[in-house]
Amino acid sequence: MTGAGVAENVRLDFAKSAPKAFRALIGFDAAARDGLDPALVELIQIRASHLNHCAYCLHMHTNDARKAGESEDRLHMVAVWREAPHFFTEKERAALALTEAVTLVADGGVPADVYARAATQFDDQELAHVLALIFAINTWNRIALSTAKAAGTDTRA
Repeated sequence: MTGAGVAENVRLDFAKSAPKAFRALIGFDAAARDGLDPALVELIQIRASHLNHCAYCLHMHTNDARKAGESEDRLHMVAVWREAPHFFTEKERAALALTEAVTLVADGGVPADVYARAATQFDDQELAHVLALIFAINTWNRIALSTAKAAGTDTRA
């Protein structure tokens, strides 16, 4: 759908227009989260979605976190986790710091202290999965933003 006759707000459906790429990303996402605590997975996805201003993913992942039993208090504190450290474990804080550094990598790379902090909380396999999850959610955020996905329109079962 291109050309002058297409309304400005109409964007392609990425899943339908690039099904092989979409399925590959679903596989990558599933592999990334394998073995990680589901609560940690949602915290990482929520924080990256905050930073990327992705309302679609933020809505989806806060709802997923609630369904998984996450507290409203913690959900409200994710955006300001440094100012509310007692809401999160050291492992979660290390993951949130790494999520911010990787998501905002163009602003100064991934600082050695942030990486080292995460490396003390996760073994090599876990850390690789945390990094892969951060890569995945950043890709999902970019897809949702580029294709103008509207918050609240998630149709997953």
